[in-house]
Amino acid sequence: MPQGPFIPKKLDGRGGWNRKAPTRLQGATGKAAPPEDALRFINRLTHTKGAAAGETFQLRPWQTRIVKQIFKKRKDGLRQYRTVLLMLPRKNGKTELAAAIALYGLVADGETGAEVYAAAADRDQASLVFGVSAQMIRNDPQLDGDCYIVDSYKRIVHRPSGSFYRAISAEAYSKFGFNASVVVYDELHAAQSRELFDVLATSMGARRQPLMIIITTAGYDRHSILWELYSHALKVRENPSMDPTFLPLIFEAPEGADWTSEAVWKKANPALGDFRSIEEMRIACQRAKEIPAQENNFRRMYLNQWTEQASRWIALADWDACRKPPPDLRGRRCYVGMDLSSTKDLSALVAVFPDEHGPGFDVRPQFFIPQDNLVERVRRDRVPYDQWLRDESLIATPGNVIDYERIRVTLREWAATYDVRELAFDPWNATDLVTRLMEQDGIPCVAMRQGFAALSAPTKSLEQMILSKRLRHDGHPVLRWNISNIAVETDATGNLRLSKKVSTERIDGAAALVMAIARLDANAGVAVPEYSVTVV
Repeated sequence: MPQGPFIPKKLDGRGGWNRKAPTRLQGATGKAAPPEDALRFINRLTHTKGAAAGETFQLRPWQTRIVKQIFKKRKDGLRQYRTVLLMLPRKNGKTELAAAIALYGLVADGETGAEVYAAAADRDQASLVFGVSAQMIRNDPQLDGDCYIVDSYKRIVHRPSGSFYRAISAEAYSKFGFNASVVVYDELHAAQSRELFDVLATSMGARRQPLMIIITTAGYDRHSILWELYSHALKVRENPSMDPTFLPLIFEAPEGADWTSEAVWKKANPALGDFRSIEEMRIACQRAKEIPAQENNFRRMYLNQWTEQASRWIALADWDACRKPPPDLRGRRCYVGMDLSSTKDLSALVAVFPDEHGPGFDVRPQFFIPQDNLVERVRRDRVPYDQWLRDESLIATPGNVIDYERIRVTLREWAATYDVRELAFDPWNATDLVTRLMEQDGIPCVAMRQGFAALSAPTKSLEQMILSKRLRHDGHPVLRWNISNIAVETDATGNLRLSKKVSTERIDGAAALVMAIARLDANAGVAVPEYSVTVV
């Protein structure tokens, strides 16, 4: 059998380095080391942060089970698993565990010319796991002697095996060619696209037993690569034979469980009461109960529960509770909001029809999208625009950009059917259309600035109307999707507005709804800042 290069130091049975008994790289024999080797290696490393900094790892039983599962061998001597989805709530030590496993892949996995990557959505996140691994090396004279750390390039070279380890982000990866042996992808929920994940996953084909570990908390984007993997993981957990190389390790609170219950917390947080502070969780939970916008963050980060939005503003259950059969709206007074967005994206009109005697109102939306890119958008966004088009919930205009004249046609139809009092609009990109609507069609138009001062009052009004069920809608699927995507942001004085920057998907219909409510409230005598709107 050909002789491979040597790793000049080997772990002895007590977890220390044995200088007298070098081991051959496993690449020479094609066999994987037993899981016990990885356990000994990790327990030899040291913590890098907090009260335990400098102390050697003492893996807890639940951590030991994780490592044993990850490095499980199959009958042919190779590793059983090639992809691991490890979902743990924050502060359960997943970063240090992942850093230790990545380091094992660099110096002790027995792979000649190994390529180990700490990947993440941005440079700072990618540097976290890498930085912990680098500090673990510096804390150990033997490892420090074998490895060369280049902090400026976020790169570690292991001299004896000719292997390297580097941090890589989705912001800057296209210049590099990959032949990955081990990848640790940190916080995949933050990935804006699947490109880096796919590039790294497909680069592993030349390795005999590659390993990709995704360590992450839950997300809220149901069209993301993480949701795709999570959905697959649930199926594999029920039927492991459908994908024997995929290992789901998911610590989460059950769906529908009481998120304020400490018993539920313990099910999701294996380190709770040990090195994961229960006091800190109690403080965060109390804050989330007092500030509803923080509930979703608590459930995702602390309990690993998937939520509809980044920050809880309006729960879909509350929105759905406002659904009523559509009334006859002909001749009724209404106020319209218009959000044109980009000419290549979704645009929206939303009309609100106030009760003549009472505080409630009915909602009618209409959405527009370019016809030419419809199929591409269905595939890319995984949103059923084609079905919505067939259901007449969406209007597709010819060409690859939205024809604003088609929006104008709809507004003229509304003006002929309803008593349209005002149209509120975002001045961005709307000047030509608004000029025609006013001068040729006689529709009163009001420009609305999109800052906190203009949007806070109607945004809060919308929230109150939904929670009190004084808003009524017919369950329009596109508007419901927009509502489910909403994330909000606040300023230092507590003003609130919908955030297109933070929201993961389109919220154009919700933005148009807020503008319509602003004009409804203004005409009902509800105070809004005078400088927040200007009549064109």
